[in-house]
Amino acid sequence: MKVHLNTDNHLSASEGLSERTDRVVGGALERFADRLTRVEAHLSDVNSHKSGDGVDKRCVLEARIAGQQPIAVTEDAETVDQAISGAAQKLKRALDSKFGKLERRPEK
Repeated sequence: MKVHLNTDNHLSASEGLSERTDRVVGGALERFADRLTRVEAHLSDVNSHKSGDGVDKRCVLEARIAGQQPIAVTEDAETVDQAISGAAQKLKRALDSKFGKLERRPEK
C-alpha cells in the first residue's frame, strides 16, 4: 500500500513529514494493506491567513480500494501530526465498517 502525500502552499512536504505520514497511516491501516491500492493524504493549513492559535491543520485521507469507490475522512487539529493521527484512526474505523459490511453481504 502506497501513501501519497499532498500539501497546500502553506505546508512544506518535507522528507520527515512524508515519512511520519507513511508510518502513522501505514501502521493504522496495516491489516487492510492487501485490499487498498493506495492512500492519498492531503494536508492543509486552513487558517494560514490568520494569526494566532487554533484548530487550523487539516488532514484528508482518501483510501483507494480495489474495485470499490474510495473512502475519504477529514480531521482538523492544532498540529499536523495530530490531524494525521486522528484521520488515520477515522479511516481505520471507516474501513472496518466497509469491509465488515462486504463480508456480511449474502451470496447471490
